Amino acid sequence: MIASLTGTVAHVTLDRAVVDVGGVGYLVHATPATLSSLRVGQEVRLHTTLVVREDSMTVYAFADADEREVFETAQSVSGVGPRIALAMLAVLTPDALRRAIAAEDTAALRRVPGVGAKSAQRIVLELSGKLGVPGGEPGNGGAAPAAPTDQDRRDQVVEALVGLGWTAKAAEDAVGKVLAEAGTDVLTEAEVATTLRAALRMLGGHRA
Repeated sequence: MIASLTGTVAHVTLDRAVVDVGGVGYLVHATPATLSSLRVGQEVRLHTTLVVREDSMTVYAFADADEREVFETAQSVSGVGPRIALAMLAVLTPDALRRAIAAEDTAALRRVPGVGAKSAQRIVLELSGKLGVPGGEPGNGGAAPAAPTDQDRRDQVVEALVGLGWTAKAAEDAVGKVLAEAGTDVLTEAEVATTLRAALRMLGGHRA
């Protein structure tokens, strides 16, 4: 198992990155929060887990060990694979997920793409007592985010939402509403991860 990677960030998008380790580029999938802490050309250490399937070997990367452990534990639930587990951590931080499980807050879980009412109930039932007690919100762990720029990044968030299954119009409307509520017209790079999370919560499981 590949438990961690230490190398130079070669490429970053909203759902994956490439880390150059000794001349070998590792493609890793990660949450928006983890990816938002990465900068091309910067040295980084990521906690990873390798998911092996008959036709693929996929590396998932996390800024801290807690996020990785929650990702791995979530997959113990029947019907929850790596894609849904990663989506859970895109919408909810590890501690927010712990609180949702402890409070049996299925509404919070239904905001995750691919999680319906029945699967939310199953997640609460099967993860109860497995994730530990909520503490402080974990930090990003990796490199500190760079200072915000004035370049508008809303297209990146729209692209990520479309990739998760929503239509372009629904994605654009959700991002527009999030920015309107924040009282801004420009989405900076530093705000991409939080805006994506807010848009996911607003859209919930509906892909109309």
